Amino acid sequence: MADPARIDIRHDSKPGGLVLTPSGDVDLLRAASLRSALMRAIDGRPDRLVVDMHEVDYMDSSGVATLIEAMQAAREAGVAFALCSLNEQVLTTLQITRLDSVFTIMDTPDDEAVA
Repeated sequence: MADPARIDIRHDSKPGGLVLTPSGDVDLLRAASLRSALMRAIDGRPDRLVVDMHEVDYMDSSGVATLIEAMQAAREAGVAFALCSLNEQVLTTLQITRLDSVFTIMDTPDDEAVA
């Protein structure tokens, strides 16, 4: 039986970086699982880390906090960090909190816009 607190995350190595694709809701129950995966990825020091959100239908404040923490950890580690493929609900959440101007947001994981 699957652990309900664990979020499925696909890891894809790309030239110059890593793409993590979480699947499912990023809520209070699953945010810790996503946080662990993001921190492990950052510890690996890829040139860039892209979180592909196309399989995330819902994200609450704990998910937002997890992404902020990962962005800060990536910055400290010298890893470029970006989000991509945000659905309308997730993008609206970031816009309401004005975090859309803080995160690097790309259309696709293949965009070269990560600085």
